[in-house]
Amino acid sequence: MKASIKKAKKVLLGNRRSGYTLPTNNKLYPAQWNWDSAFIALGYSYFNLNFALGEISTLLKGQWKDGMVPHILFHNKNTNYYPNYSVWNCGNKISSSGITQPPIMTSVLKKIVEKNELNKKQKLKVIKIVKNLNKYHEWFIKFRDPKKTGLVSILHPWESGYDNSPLWDIPMSKIKVEKDLKYKRGDVKVVNPEYRPLDIDYDRYVTIKNFLKKNKYNTKKIYKASLFNVVDIGFNSIFLKANKDLLVLLKKFNLNISKIKNYIALTETKIIKLYNHKNNTFICKDLKNKKKIRIPSITNYFLLYADLKNELINKKIINSLKNYNKKEKYIFSSIKPNHKNFEEKRYWRGPVWINCNWIIYQGLKNKDKLFSEYVKQKTIQMLEKKGFHEYYSCKNGKSMGANNFSWSAALYLDLVLS
Repeated sequence: MKASIKKAKKVLLGNRRSGYTLPTNNKLYPAQWNWDSAFIALGYSYFNLNFALGEISTLLKGQWKDGMVPHILFHNKNTNYYPNYSVWNCGNKISSSGITQPPIMTSVLKKIVEKNELNKKQKLKVIKIVKNLNKYHEWFIKFRDPKKTGLVSILHPWESGYDNSPLWDIPMSKIKVEKDLKYKRGDVKVVNPEYRPLDIDYDRYVTIKNFLKKNKYNTKKIYKASLFNVVDIGFNSIFLKANKDLLVLLKKFNLNISKIKNYIALTETKIIKLYNHKNNTFICKDLKNKKKIRIPSITNYFLLYADLKNELINKKIINSLKNYNKKEKYIFSSIKPNHKNFEEKRYWRGPVWINCNWIIYQGLKNKDKLFSEYVKQKTIQMLEKKGFHEYYSCKNGKSMGANNFSWSAALYLDLVLS
C-alpha cells in the first residue's frame, strides 16, 4: 500500500502544471477538465492542501460571467487536441469550451473542508470558492431547468462526463450530421481506436457543438433549441448531492441558503420519479424527442449518492446493484454486461471507471457498510494490481485508455487514506 500511495502522489505531481493538473501526461487530454480537477483536488488534499485549493481556484478563474464553469479550460493554446480553444471560440478570461460537466466540485470541497484545519488565508480562499460555486449552482437552476421542474438538463453528451454511453444512443441517432464536417481526431492516434468513441459519434458531437457555437452559447436560447436535451439521472443525482453539500458550506460561512434549500426539496420529490419501484429500473428523459431512456448504466445508481431520505428505495436500489455485474471479476462495468450495447473495451460502453466506483462507494457508506467495504476493497485491489489508468476491463482488469491517470490516482488516495 505504501508503494502505491507513493506512486499515486507521483502521478498527480507529474501531471501538474502551473496551478492546475492534466488528466494524464500524454497528448490525449492536454487541458484542465472540470470534474477531473474536482477528484484531483481531493487527492492533493491528503498531502498538499494548498495544491488542492489552488486546483479548484484555477478552474473557477475560467467561470463565465453568468455563473457557468466550463468543462474544459485551455491554459496552453499550443495543442493539436480537437476540439481546441479556437474551435470553441469562447471563454471568460481563459479560453474554454462552451459547455459544462457534473458539478461534483462542491461535494469534494465539503470533504476537504471537513477533514482539514484551515488557516486564515485558506479560509478566505474557501469562502471565495463557495460563493463562486453557489453562483454555478444558481446557473444550473436558472438556465438548465427554466421550467422549474426540479431536474436539470444536459445539452451535449460531453456534459455528462460519460461521453459515448449507450444512454445517449437513441437521442444521438436522431441528430442529422452536418454536411462537409472537417476536423481531425487526435485521440485515436494516442490511444487504440478500439477503446475510443466511433467516428459517427464524433460527427454527432461536433454537429451539436457547432450548433451551440452558432447560437453563441446563448443560455436562454439553447435550452429550447439544442439538438440534444436530456435529463440524466446520474447527473441530477450528483447535482442533488452537490446542492445538499453546498447548503452545509453556505451555513458554515453564514451565506444565503434560500434558493438552494428550496430547489433541494423540489429535486427530492422529482428525482424519485425516474426510478420504477415495480421492476427496479431507472429512466432518463430525452426531452428533445419526448422519449424515455431505459439503459442499465452504472451511473443510474448514482441515485444512492444523492442520499434520498427514503430507506425503502435505497434498499431496493442496493439489492439491484448487488446483481449488476456479479458474474464479472471487476466492478462496476459502465453498462450492465448482459446488455446488447455492452462493449468490454470501448470507453463508456463497458469498462470500469474509478470515479464511478468512488461515487457508488460514497453513496453506500451510510446505507450498507458491508457492501460499501466490499466495493472499496475491490476497487483498491484493482488499482494496486493494475496501476493508475483511465479505465479497465470488468472481465480481466486489463488497463485501457490513458496511463498515469490523475483521477484514478487521486481517488485511490481518498479510498486508502480517508
